[in-house]
Amino acid sequence: MTDEDFFAEVPLFSEFEGVTDAANYRPLPDGWVLALADIVGSTPAIAAGRYKDVNMAGASVISAVLNSVGKGDYPFVFGGDGALIALPGSLEKTARDALAAVQIWVEEDLGLTLRIAIVPVADTRAEGLDVRVARYSVSPYVTYAMFWGGGTSWAERQMKLGRYGIERAAPGTRPDLTGLSCRWSPIEARHGEIVSIIAVPGEGRPGQEFRDLVSGIVAITTEQNRDSHPVPADGPNLAFSLHGINREAKATAPAGRRLRQKLIIFLQLAITVVCYKVGIPLGRFDARRYKRDVAGNSDFRKFDDGLKMTIDVDAEHLKRIETLLEAARARGIVRYGLHRQASALMTCFVPTPISRDHMHFIDGAAGGYAVAASRMTGKMLATAPHQT
Repeated sequence: MTDEDFFAEVPLFSEFEGVTDAANYRPLPDGWVLALADIVGSTPAIAAGRYKDVNMAGASVISAVLNSVGKGDYPFVFGGDGALIALPGSLEKTARDALAAVQIWVEEDLGLTLRIAIVPVADTRAEGLDVRVARYSVSPYVTYAMFWGGGTSWAERQMKLGRYGIERAAPGTRPDLTGLSCRWSPIEARHGEIVSIIAVPGEGRPGQEFRDLVSGIVAITTEQNRDSHPVPADGPNLAFSLHGINREAKATAPAGRRLRQKLIIFLQLAITVVCYKVGIPLGRFDARRYKRDVAGNSDFRKFDDGLKMTIDVDAEHLKRIETLLEAARARGIVRYGLHRQASALMTCFVPTPISRDHMHFIDGAAGGYAVAASRMTGKMLATAPHQT
């Protein structure tokens, strides 16, 4: 098995409860690296209602790196205000260039500061940790990586300490962000509230008690329709964000071509709406099927050295989840953060709408994972206004 084939050969599991089963995970091959990024000082941006910009910056990391390496099948995770991609060491230089380019783009076009790093997996193992990955099939067309072993958390801490940094690219450098999209308007809660939850092991590594806790939380969410999925089964409403379209044009076209890009996006949206209303496919594009796939391909829950989920949950089920978390926290089993908001945000990576493997990253619309993480560490952010 070659490095390029590794993730494709990791066995699939299709029930989310499998994230706690160590048998589903495989260690990354020796010589691989972790490409990481997150937003520095995202607190004021969130407080100013710019969380969609923060989300887009995080998703741009995935888009830039995957585009730069030819969209191979490599494990990654979206964290709201950042992202991580695991790659063979042979692609390290390519990933460095992509991260440096996206850092400049985020700074110049979004007005945010992106911190970036490349961490060898071997260095996490030298610390007695590991990076193991599993492959969760959310639909017949898309799989997402789950990470376990403590290595990704250690790598993130090193990045925040200023280690493993990357040389800056020249001003004006642009990454390839083909497929990056944030057209959808916020998705309103239908059951109660949109709740972003982060739960990590209290002692740093997931023992059996922590795995039982995760299983208990997941079991509660499955009692609601579609496992508390925040996106309706037939996809989000056909409501689009003008600010999101402007952001997408910034991401996918240089300054002199953005008006043309906006017109193309508006034309695509008009075609989507018409095809959806009349129920007639346009060639290979079926708008109704595409909208259903948007829901089916969304990453509203994941495991990255801990549980992360953004769910649509009613008051009774949320109370039971909080009771479990509090009891586990009191026993030192878990550290957790939780943030409630009225709606969810969706940022997308859609290389082509004709193919059914488009990916959709879900977070809360008023701070989401970033606010949940701040509450886990004892910091409190004011509830942020969601951005349309």
